[in-house]
Amino acid sequence: MISTVVWGTGNVGRAAIRAVEAHPALKLAAVLVHNPGKVGRDAGELAGLDHGLGVAATDDVDAVLAGSPGAVVYAATGDIRPDEALADIGRAIRAGAVVVTPALYPLYDQRNAPPEFRDPMLAAVAEGGGSLFVSGVDPGWGNDVLPLLISGLGTTVDAVRCQEIFDYSTYDQEDSVRQLIGMGHPMDYEPLMLAPSVPTMVWGGQIRLMARALGVELDEIRETTDRRALTDTVRTRTMGEFEAGTQGAVRFEVQGIVGGEPRIVIEHVTRIHPSCAPDWPMPPDGDGAHRVIIEGRPRIQVTVESTDEGENRSAGGNATAVGRLVGAIDWLVDADPGLYDALDVPLRPAVGRLGRK
Repeated sequence: MISTVVWGTGNVGRAAIRAVEAHPALKLAAVLVHNPGKVGRDAGELAGLDHGLGVAATDDVDAVLAGSPGAVVYAATGDIRPDEALADIGRAIRAGAVVVTPALYPLYDQRNAPPEFRDPMLAAVAEGGGSLFVSGVDPGWGNDVLPLLISGLGTTVDAVRCQEIFDYSTYDQEDSVRQLIGMGHPMDYEPLMLAPSVPTMVWGGQIRLMARALGVELDEIRETTDRRALTDTVRTRTMGEFEAGTQGAVRFEVQGIVGGEPRIVIEHVTRIHPSCAPDWPMPPDGDGAHRVIIEGRPRIQVTVESTDEGENRSAGGNATAVGRLVGAIDWLVDADPGLYDALDVPLRPAVGRLGRK
């Protein structure tokens, strides 16, 4: 059994505790929290399980890492604290642990990551002998292993398009939805996630991964963005009111240009309410889905809908990201120390988990 630590108990961390507990090769060794109100609480309670797991949450990082865990699921956010996340992950790797995390977008494509991200991780690996695999949903399996697998069913492939189509009112991350993405702000507000070059920073690695797997050279990576205002004020269950005239929908693409044409495209269509931009692509049932379209012969379209925590699509997406990461731990433990990406780490069947609670 691989002793495994879950670091963080938010949207991703809750799912991570459940995934570690369900995995037959892993043993939950510790849960690290930042909120003093969570210290001492049982991991099962924090994960939303109906039973305890006998592991009390702690904020003592030094003590946990001194126990030489085999793996760490780093579930704390890196969106607005990348330096702190990088430092935390480095500490865990130097302690000899395999680390899996969705937290640092530049390291999804670790081969082309900026030196300020890659070099400290390589130094940590050299010092402690741990490993790192960074992945998620989108960016993540929705635009690496899934489209690449499906592309293999085609006779000819003209283009690969990956879509995330979501109603963001289902998200339990108000700061990100309002501040990073700009929902509910005046149309002259410039959200960080839509600033020039930021979409490429987040999703460009996925474009490069797909290009590498498909054996094509990219001319460049381009971005397109469109935004729509709400025509009426709407009220959401999780985040309150969004006023008419403020940003209610965003559509952007990160395009991998091959031979002068956009051949590998990651597209996001994001709304705070289905009434905004009704002419844009819609998910099958209004809440959210990930879709892959292989343009070619034959034309192939696959839509994935995931739910968890009371039929919540956002929670379902988080759970699939965690499933990919936690499911990779035993493979990474057997591999050599180093940095890994989605093309290195296989997506494997859920061996030993069929019927497991």
